[in-house]
Amino acid sequence: MTKFLNPKKMRVLSKYVSFLFFTILVTSCSSDDSSDIDEQRPTITINYDGGFPQACEQLVKGETYIFRAQVSDNQALASYSLDLHHNFDHHTHDDQDVYCETDPIKVAVNPLMYIENFNIEDGLTTYEINIEITIPNDVDTGDYHCAYSVTDETGWQSRTSVDIKIVE
Repeated sequence: MTKFLNPKKMRVLSKYVSFLFFTILVTSCSSDDSSDIDEQRPTITINYDGGFPQACEQLVKGETYIFRAQVSDNQALASYSLDLHHNFDHHTHDDQDVYCETDPIKVAVNPLMYIENFNIEDGLTTYEINIEITIPNDVDTGDYHCAYSVTDETGWQSRTSVDIKIVE
């Protein structure tokens, strides 16, 4: 035989279950301090004495160069990348402050393409990127972009790029 609770006991039980659910919900909410949330992007610059290349720089085929940029973050850096690619179609990047005189638009035959990613030691908040690259003798001359990016440990990313030229 099934025994049912009377309506008065059901209301008390319903209030008790609701109160218990509310208490569990409130106590299970995170008590993380919002000041621990990283809301700052890392910084990246080539605009210092050792930064290379500067806007409108001409790189000679067959020569070796050290690409340098300063990166920093308020908490910890994680990785960076360097991307060298042709700009024969005259596209732009959203962060370019200086525009250089460009050659006529042309079709790429054997353009330089360099894209590499690198990790940064755990916990560093400042770092100088130093990448040695020799410009191959057989690549197309003309307009190129040099684009750096940096990512911090929480996933924020910053980028900067400049127009450069590869010449004979």
